[in-house]
Amino acid sequence: MRWITRERPKIDRLACPWLIKRFIDPEAEIFYVPLRDVIRRAEELNATPFDIPDVEFTHYQDKCTFDCFLEKYKLDDPALLTMALIVRGADTDAHHLASQASGLWAISAGLAFNYKDDKELLEQAEVIYDALYSWARHLQDIKHTQNPTDHILLEVYNKYLRHKKNEKKTPEWVNEFKELIQDQIDLNLSLSLKEISGELKVHPAYLSREFSRHFDDLSFGDYIRKLRIEKALKLMEETDYSLSEIAYLTGFSDQSHFSRIFRKQLGQSPSMHKRTLKGKKNTKG
Repeated sequence: MRWITRERPKIDRLACPWLIKRFIDPEAEIFYVPLRDVIRRAEELNATPFDIPDVEFTHYQDKCTFDCFLEKYKLDDPALLTMALIVRGADTDAHHLASQASGLWAISAGLAFNYKDDKELLEQAEVIYDALYSWARHLQDIKHTQNPTDHILLEVYNKYLRHKKNEKKTPEWVNEFKELIQDQIDLNLSLSLKEISGELKVHPAYLSREFSRHFDDLSFGDYIRKLRIEKALKLMEETDYSLSEIAYLTGFSDQSHFSRIFRKQLGQSPSMHKRTLKGKKNTKG
């Protein structure tokens, strides 16, 4: 088989000939010519053009010509699929696709700078791609670091990354739940967990079990009482309401209940806290 493409190859036009020779046709001939001559010379040489516009073997969607060859010839070797990401990342400047992509681009650019003859350049590149294939097939999990301390640090770091990756994202119902609860506090409403679960279309048993994970390690009742006390603190600071009025506005059954929860959460009675606030205001005045 004969294959032809444009001259001065960098990535795809070196990777594809390597792929052809190693996995499609070991006797293949590769020709590099100026872009304007590719189609004419392809007809003269009875060669298949590749990596130029409007031919079968070329870029498609976000893939490069190397991907096209893998698909056309049904090459599903896992090592080649690993290489495909690296080649695509290097060839399309999408270096985020594979950490090795920027390295492949740097080596390829250096080879093209050092070797002006395209045939000679391809011979040198084949050594690089043979090595890359061996790495992809046999060596991906082998680390270069030899220092024992470095190994320990890397192990800890990788465990941390795995832990972060496995952390579950906050479920959508949590934010909706927070809004419903805040509405309840703002409007001095009283909604049960069962009623809220109906609003969210989530089973109440699941909400009860999962609630503390997303709400400061508190039960539903304790979290509601915490928000009510926070509202009470704000009212005490910004208004002259009596303690019985504040107890009513924050949803407590009576002033006694309000005082008991207030003391439990803040370690002092609401009347003591109110006197402290009044003293601070007088001092400022």
